Amino acid sequence: MTTLLPKDADDNIIPALRLRTPGGAHTLLATATSVRNSTAFSSDTKVISLFATVPVFVRFGDSAVTASTADHYFPAGVYYDIAISGGGTKGAQYTHLAVIRAETDGAVYLSEKE
Repeated sequence: MTTLLPKDADDNIIPALRLRTPGGAHTLLATATSVRNSTAFSSDTKVISLFATVPVFVRFGDSAVTASTADHYFPAGVYYDIAISGGGTKGAQYTHLAVIRAETDGAVYLSEKE
């Protein structure tokens, strides 16, 4: 199979996406109240990279999404890529991420990748 993606020394494909600029970086302040990104993710964005300075709970959805402590737990200090598009007919693309702190206030950094 032909690909334009880079390959490692063993000829394995390295999945790589570029950062969306401008406007692809988001910072959320995780507090005791749910917050979400104010600007929707681009329709071209396939993956969101997530990094939190404190443990948080996260939930993807539309412009009305709200996070709660019943949502997915995300630990502090981990850099993680998450697909936000179902691709094909498997589902709609998420446009927003909501977060709420697990313990103390902190920052959540999001990077859109195309």
